[in-house]
Amino acid sequence: MGLLIEHETCTLCGLCVEKCPYGALQQVGGRIRVTEQCTLCGACVEACPAAALSIEEGAAAAPESGAWRGVWVYGEHDDGRFHPVVFELIGKGAQLARALNCPLSVATAGVASGQMVSELTGLPVQSLYVAENKALGPYRDAPHARALATLVQRHRPEALLAGATARGRSLMPRVAVLCRTGLTADCTGLDIDAQTGNLLQTRPAFGGNIMATIETRRHRPQMATVRPRVMTPPSRRGTAVPALRRVPVPEPTSDHLVQVISRAVREEERVHLTEADVLIAGGRGLGGAAGFELLRELAETLGGEIGASRAAVDAGWIPYAHQVGQTGKTVQPDLYVAVGISGALQHRAGMQSSGTIVAVNTDPNAPIFQVADYGVVGDYRAVLPQLIRRLRQEER
Repeated sequence: MGLLIEHETCTLCGLCVEKCPYGALQQVGGRIRVTEQCTLCGACVEACPAAALSIEEGAAAAPESGAWRGVWVYGEHDDGRFHPVVFELIGKGAQLARALNCPLSVATAGVASGQMVSELTGLPVQSLYVAENKALGPYRDAPHARALATLVQRHRPEALLAGATARGRSLMPRVAVLCRTGLTADCTGLDIDAQTGNLLQTRPAFGGNIMATIETRRHRPQMATVRPRVMTPPSRRGTAVPALRRVPVPEPTSDHLVQVISRAVREEERVHLTEADVLIAGGRGLGGAAGFELLRELAETLGGEIGASRAAVDAGWIPYAHQVGQTGKTVQPDLYVAVGISGALQHRAGMQSSGTIVAVNTDPNAPIFQVADYGVVGDYRAVLPQLIRRLRQEER
């Protein structure tokens, strides 16, 4: 079973050979021949004007052993510095690579820098692939997607992981389309099926009411995005330096209509929930926007940031940039204080991996207490002022 070619119908126009992203078709001796590089992606079938190609029903595109090898992490970066989620994915990627007995690499696009290599030193990364062209900076979706897809098609990793950041959510679908493969977004768990070697990609589904595990069985690479602060970054061990592999790519010529004129940081982007060690979050139980003033006072005392539940954001009490949960940001601070938050499943999915969770709520049966390490049943307007006074006394 596989790719079928009706040689009597074929006109040898060569379009299928040209359109194959994997170089799996060859024109030899007046016939089109299929090599073992074929993944049954269907690009040639769509390109053939004579309808001489087809994929036999039931054919699977799983590559032969060794055809696709390695786990890659997309190295999202700004000015040569990697986004924190890259290191989190390196930790999980190393586990997957060990299970598959294959190397772990970081892949990015732009211009390679010594800073990139330095940031990966001591981590379980064997290679840093850089699709290099000066015209790729500053970041734009279309040319960076083509550059990354070029890396994938040349070096054929079996899995490609990326952070579910604003950039990752925009870039990875484009890469998946160019590589004609699948993409599972917003994963909360990744593992390897011991029998098939497939990547098991787990994510919330149906509003977070169930957890779905998805496999990409017929195509490669297997692609997944993971929210920041879901995975744990690895510890640095030793001084091993990854091999820098520069891969020149053509200059993007078809994207001249898109130009980056300047960059400005919006006020909401100054809120760094995913990087906060202490997070004070408020919900519907605050009763209004004024309740966040007391939370800010506590956050300033502890040196933390302000978070919120979806209910508080939907009510207009605080901007969306502060939202924690399935439809907001996933956080993992050392201390998470939930004030007036009932603790719906969608909110807990975004904060339950925090180090220590403290809940303050008037309802003793609130679901938030199920994941809290410490719970206070009471009115936050009476509880928080006492807590702030005590903390300030200890500072003195």
